[in-house]
Amino acid sequence: MDFEMTIYIAAEPETVWEAITGEAGSRAVMWGSVLRGELVPGSRYEYVGPGQDGEETVHVYGEVLEVEPPTLLRLSEHPGPSYRENHAELRSRMTWRLERAGEGLTKATFTNDEWSEGHPAAEETADTWPHVLSSFKSYVETGRALPFPA
Repeated sequence: MDFEMTIYIAAEPETVWEAITGEAGSRAVMWGSVLRGELVPGSRYEYVGPGQDGEETVHVYGEVLEVEPPTLLRLSEHPGPSYRENHAELRSRMTWRLERAGEGLTKATFTNDEWSEGHPAAEETADTWPHVLSSFKSYVETGRALPFPA
């Protein structure tokens, strides 16, 4: 169930990087969650925000695998502890690749792969990620994220 999608965003890679890793872009696009943790290989990160455990719900967490600002971010991913009892066993990998594609234009390729067997989110990824990626594009280009269906 590997997923890969490429989009073009009318902004420089540094601006797109900030939207992906910064608090404002993350909060706008990732259901109010922010990316916490140092973006250094081997470090732990978490997406934390409103959810079933209150304002500090850990939605996903994992390890920073590779980081080269503003062109590459590769993370392992586990669902948050409140979502699955076996959260530590469930894993996938998320990779953002950003390339300058001309003046004021970024080619952004997102890959979600290396799914552990039986990961319940694997089947949802084809529906979820296109909306999230389109929302990042909208946020960077207009300052507004897309509304998510209820």
